[in-house]
Amino acid sequence: MTVRQLRPMRTVPRRVALLSIHTSPLDQPGTGDAGGMNVYVLESARQLARMGVEVEIFTRATSSGLEPTIEVAPGILVRHVTAGPFEGLRKEDLPGQLCAVTSGVLRAEASRPEGWFDLIHSHYWLSGQVGWLASERWGVPLVHSMHTMAKVKNSDLADGDSPEPLGRVIGEQQVVDAATRLIANTDDEAAQLIGLYDADPAHVDVVHPGVDLGLFTPGDPGAARHRLGIRADAHVLLFVGRIQPLKAPDVLLRAAADMLRADPALRDRLLVVIAGGPSGSGLERPSALVDLAAALGIADCVRFEPPSDRRTLADWYRAADLTVVPSYSESFGLVAIESQACGTPVVAAAVGGLRTAVADQRSGVLIDGHDPARYATVMAELMQHPQAMARLRAGTRAHAARFGWEATAEGLLDTYARAMRDHELQIARVAQ
Repeated sequence: MTVRQLRPMRTVPRRVALLSIHTSPLDQPGTGDAGGMNVYVLESARQLARMGVEVEIFTRATSSGLEPTIEVAPGILVRHVTAGPFEGLRKEDLPGQLCAVTSGVLRAEASRPEGWFDLIHSHYWLSGQVGWLASERWGVPLVHSMHTMAKVKNSDLADGDSPEPLGRVIGEQQVVDAATRLIANTDDEAAQLIGLYDADPAHVDVVHPGVDLGLFTPGDPGAARHRLGIRADAHVLLFVGRIQPLKAPDVLLRAAADMLRADPALRDRLLVVIAGGPSGSGLERPSALVDLAAALGIADCVRFEPPSDRRTLADWYRAADLTVVPSYSESFGLVAIESQACGTPVVAAAVGGLRTAVADQRSGVLIDGHDPARYATVMAELMQHPQAMARLRAGTRAHAARFGWEATAEGLLDTYARAMRDHELQIARVAQ
């Protein structure tokens, strides 16, 4: 069944150019600059292709060994644009390569028949800068997703983190002003776009990211622990994500130390798992968390794991008693949704999209602020009260089921249809 059959009044684009310039959807999430946005771009593209939309994803090449184009699934091409050095270029240095990136994107389209793309969807502000110029050159609407915003991040910086530069703030404002429509992950993000960037409320749509409900499913925790080499009776606290101050994995380590001070007998069973790799400002001190665990005297209770494939990640969620997401800022919180889809409750900071991703007191617990003592109290109380933990577990899957990728793609197609209509109206007004 096609999308046109499902929604006969909706204009569906034939071909969409997705721009994910600073990080490839083919990269391993959890390290470097790869994270939830990578999953979002690839999974939404898969769903759009299933619905009959051809998708080409443009990203910067980070290795000379990459093929110029890769078909990752029927209807989905990833194009690697050569711009700057293949390796060693930080995200912060990419603005200097945007001209080269834009040239590569425009050349790729120029090799196609005129009018090849119906719409551009850019992800993150760097892609938005490229999409802004391409949309004017191709005469097509630009839809933009911020994912993260400098003004939001700078309003609540983690200790040791660096503020986003003014150039990014200006660049984001330019993209907001140029985009035909903006997509926010949550109502909170929509309010931030409107309040901080003066976006037109009529041009902002809320489309929740999704989760692969077929892959991330509840399973036997004991079997998962056996596969991962974890004791059956362990109390497992899990952090998944890029290791950088913004994500605040240090809060979990400090909270674990507080728990052990309050209950020394817990040491024999407590296991804190940190699954991810250094990223962003975390690259400046890649051993910082290992050093912190040693300084806190809990190194024997902490297990550091590199980023894993998606199936293994699902096992980590199933093996955990709690997944902890203490981030200072999250546009949505994909880790939280994936964990709940696997039946594991989440303890998270009450910030940004996490207020949507976690149903407070029903599928997890939201905590105001980043005080490790508060996290320690909440986690200890849950572990000491199995009935409370069971109540949260019972609500996890039902909450996560609201966020399938099919629903995300339907929302995207609705926004694309509005953008194409808005663009046609704008052209008609100019022609009058």
